[in-house]
Amino acid sequence: MGLLSVLFAIFTGTLVRQELVGSTKLGVFSEKALFLAEIPVTLSKYIGLDIRSPEQRFPSIAGFQGKPLQEEVYLLLSKYDGDKKKSVVELIDLRTFEVKKTWNPDINQINAMVDTSLPEFENLIINRNLKRYRMIHPFLTEDGGLIFQHGSPLVKIDKNSQLVWQNQDDVFHHSIEQDHEGNFWVPTHTFPYQIDKKYVGSNWGTYDDDAITKVSGGGEILFQKSVSNILIENNLEFLLFGYNAENFEKDPLHLNDIEPVMTDGPYWKRGDLFLSLAHRSLIILYRPSSNKIIWKGRGHTSLQHDIDILDNNRISIFNNNWKSLFNGSKIDGNNEVVIYDFSKDSYSKYFNESLGKYDVRTTTEGLSQILNNGDLFIEEQNYGRLLYFNKDASIQWQYVNRINKENVYLLNWSRILFKPEDIKKIGKIIKMEDSGE
Repeated sequence: MGLLSVLFAIFTGTLVRQELVGSTKLGVFSEKALFLAEIPVTLSKYIGLDIRSPEQRFPSIAGFQGKPLQEEVYLLLSKYDGDKKKSVVELIDLRTFEVKKTWNPDINQINAMVDTSLPEFENLIINRNLKRYRMIHPFLTEDGGLIFQHGSPLVKIDKNSQLVWQNQDDVFHHSIEQDHEGNFWVPTHTFPYQIDKKYVGSNWGTYDDDAITKVSGGGEILFQKSVSNILIENNLEFLLFGYNAENFEKDPLHLNDIEPVMTDGPYWKRGDLFLSLAHRSLIILYRPSSNKIIWKGRGHTSLQHDIDILDNNRISIFNNNWKSLFNGSKIDGNNEVVIYDFSKDSYSKYFNESLGKYDVRTTTEGLSQILNNGDLFIEEQNYGRLLYFNKDASIQWQYVNRINKENVYLLNWSRILFKPEDIKKIGKIIKMEDSGE
């Protein structure tokens, strides 16, 4: 009960602080009231974020439940291991549910090499230590290493979980995707700000200036562009500063996915980028070569994540379907996988009845992947659950990251690996493991 009281005080104090700081008139509140309201915010920096699921929704499931696949498909499972009290990544053969390889890096050792005098990393050791770090959206490299982050420097480890490099030029967050040149696109919070300081001030923390950032395989930044500037330069400035007239918005965009276009098509060109801007429930197709927004989609998703290109005409979007209502924020029904068809200018929902039946409703984060054969993979991140649906919308298997009767821990943006190039790469890595190389 004591912990619950502290957490409730933090939550309540944060709301009070928002009301006080966001208003130009304190009214009956004094500066002392503001000081007291600031205490929970300060404490939260030291308590950090919980890595357990907020609810115990699946008491009968622990680990995999269901039937393995017949096709060669792998899962790069990124999870918080409640026994080890740290995040690990496992490569799992979905034909047997066998763990073929595990990565288990020493995050404290990696963090010790970061310059924590920088304002963006001053709380790194507190909130991103070994027991709280989540290996977000790890990318499996050809040499058996991983690239990952957690609102932190971008990190690469080798096949033995040893540090290869880390980039601490900016704060890296959310998705990691590789483009046709072998480089990586990752969202960042930039510092100092790339946009005009007359809009956002000059102090770190007053505005989340999301940027699209291209990083080489060796960890060097090759290109970076503020998303705020992209909107301003494409006459969409109102999306940044045309809302909430009384209070300045610190995080108006919340870039959570960059999906590179790999091949030319009738509606895009290789090198284009799809961007998910969750806090505007907006998807845009951006062309870096001309600094132009080619297309934007809005009105069919709410606080969405994870864009995938399905073919020359279609994209899929993981729609959290999270809405702020008069009695609090909630999922309006269930999460959705929304497909937009450029050739028909139409939206549709994929396996929506099945997602409703299995009550898929992660509030934040989450992702989906439609495989080439029509199967659907879902990560319900908040509740530590994975689901795999067959092309006929029936369930094949579920996985819950359960440690014991009381505790399910978070997942960290896992990947389903099924493409020929993925299978070839994994074959080499497993061969290295078996031979002891």
